[in-house]
Amino acid sequence: MPTSNSLTRRHFLQGGLKVLVAASAAGVLAPPRAFAAPAAAITTTQLTPKEMGGLTLFQGAGCNVVALPGPEGALMIDGGLAANSKVLLRAVTAATGTRRVDTLINTHWHPEQTGSNEAVGREGGLIISHEVTRLYEGRKATSTCYEGAYGPLPVKARAGKTTRDAGSLEFAGQHIDYGYLPASHTDGDLYVHFPELDVLVAGGPVAGGRWPLLDTHNGGWLGGLVRAYEKLATVVKADTRVVTADGKLLTGADITRHRDIYQKLFKQMFEYFNHGYGPSDAAAARPLKEYEDELGDASAFLAGSYRSILQAYVPD
Repeated sequence: MPTSNSLTRRHFLQGGLKVLVAASAAGVLAPPRAFAAPAAAITTTQLTPKEMGGLTLFQGAGCNVVALPGPEGALMIDGGLAANSKVLLRAVTAATGTRRVDTLINTHWHPEQTGSNEAVGREGGLIISHEVTRLYEGRKATSTCYEGAYGPLPVKARAGKTTRDAGSLEFAGQHIDYGYLPASHTDGDLYVHFPELDVLVAGGPVAGGRWPLLDTHNGGWLGGLVRAYEKLATVVKADTRVVTADGKLLTGADITRHRDIYQKLFKQMFEYFNHGYGPSDAAAARPLKEYEDELGDASAFLAGSYRSILQAYVPD
């Protein structure tokens, strides 16, 4: 079973790549999603009681959003779609008992994550992201994960503080760590960890109740997804509450189980290469069929994952 060190170009080519094909970047893992339609309602779930920070989950804005009250305003992780920003921010201020968002962390730059950036930046809030995410916020970009083009965001809506690897902050008495998950969902993904509350906000690579999405136009690929789960598995405990990019919450035990699934899948894709498979062959082989009752039809995920490997390993 491959480890992080095995997910390299040299290892893959030395392993006997038999099919040298130019891969298309259009391998979508799910139908592209529009980013203009508002959600019906915002629902809230208390993750920790007020005496333990009052961490709250908000769902329905386009992605899972987490907020923590602070003396100068709330800390918020991701901001939903722009069409839902007003209703989301009202829900955040009501649940946290604050008047504004003081700090916003973008786990990546997609529309579902950055739709509140402009409102937060206009009110003087600090926006934190990976450096690659900040660069995307300043330009127009397309993706396999959404329809049309997105950006550039106004200057005040772009991250004012960035990291290239990892960082931390103290907020309302809580220590918060964040770290880079390279080339997984995008090439600018962060996770956010509240160690004292035992809560992990996993960001784009981890979906709740479905197969994850890889933005193959913008750095996402299967090897990076494997590395992301390997990294996250070192952060969590078995009962850690894991906030996914969207959908239901997971546990730390789920993260380690999914790590094993994707490690095994990467090894299987390697074997498909040596047998001369194409993306449709990889999907037809159904190596993930035992998990489809839980996570849905895997054919689009498999075909797209295989194309992402072709992109990464076609020789120069």
